[in-house]
Amino acid sequence: MNKKVVEKKLSFLTNSKLLLGDSIGRYLIFIIAISTLLLPILHVYTAEDSIFHISSYTISLLGKYLCFALLALSLDLVWGYTGILSLGHGAFFGLGGYMMGMHLMREIGDRGVYGNPLLPDFMVFLNWEELPWFWYGFDSFLFSCLMVILIPGLLAFIFSALAFGSRVTGVYFSIITQALVFTLMLAFFQNDFGFGGNNGLTDFKDILGKDISSKETRAMFYICSAIMLITSYLICRFIVTSKIGNILVGIRDRETRMRFLGYNTTIFKIIIFTFSAALAGIAGALYVPQVGIINPGEFSPIKSIEIVVWVALGGRGFLYGAIIGAIVVNVLKSYLTIISPEIWIIFLGLIFILVTIYLPNGITDLKRIIKKNLYDRE
Repeated sequence: MNKKVVEKKLSFLTNSKLLLGDSIGRYLIFIIAISTLLLPILHVYTAEDSIFHISSYTISLLGKYLCFALLALSLDLVWGYTGILSLGHGAFFGLGGYMMGMHLMREIGDRGVYGNPLLPDFMVFLNWEELPWFWYGFDSFLFSCLMVILIPGLLAFIFSALAFGSRVTGVYFSIITQALVFTLMLAFFQNDFGFGGNNGLTDFKDILGKDISSKETRAMFYICSAIMLITSYLICRFIVTSKIGNILVGIRDRETRMRFLGYNTTIFKIIIFTFSAALAGIAGALYVPQVGIINPGEFSPIKSIEIVVWVALGGRGFLYGAIIGAIVVNVLKSYLTIISPEIWIIFLGLIFILVTIYLPNGITDLKRIIKKNLYDRE
């Protein structure tokens, strides 16, 4: 790619009106954009014994972090700006992952253990005679991509319409979102539900005719994850800096007053919650081919609570805080769970308590504290 073209694209990202007054966001987008250009090249074109080589494990791990960042971003949009605390966002992430997993299973064809060209291995093992109706269409990549957005979005729309239409808010809404994700976890654990039971979907072979484990494919997954994160961030910035964003903040701070002013707050909450769920579904779809498996564990209520912790530690209501929190926490998790899995949970809880007490706005509060200390010294 021409150097001038690359510089022009990076300049557009960092100087966009959407990022005015968002210096940290500009730096973050710039770093992700640079990594999108550099890391795939180091992964594909450098020798494996080179100090500059990025291994398959590392590029997939970094891609997974970007997917988590997108998931955290989707939650921050509804929690940080609209005041809707969802403790079940893992439901939409998992559904998006299963939609992509179903396509990847259909791509296996007769290369499975049992050699059945129509039925996935787990269905043959369970003596299923024909493919369930809800698996039809997933042999098409475009159809699967549509379902990645449509299914989580449709569930979120129906769920939020019932909840917000009944004026369910606050802690009560948070509790029923936990009930939603827990219900999905129990359902997907059932073998006769048609999604692989507790083993889930795995043993993927290829995607769009390309070997899913090849260097080029893994590099492309990383690029897609980075581009989707940057695009979603800009869309979210457009939303929160527009009149709609002001309405969302008004709903967060004083919903009754917004109703008094004539705004149908229920409609706004349903729309933003549905959009957020679609983003979470996309994050799940990008996550699955990079880790090579999707199972009901993704619907675990604990994992949904972890998403809240990412956003809280990074700083809710800033967008970039959610991205930073998700990446920092998961980097620490990757290393600390190797040292001692038991220590990680205690460490995460300790960090959460300390940040809540001393940094109420998360890690983003460090910038304010540093500036305050410099001002006091002067």
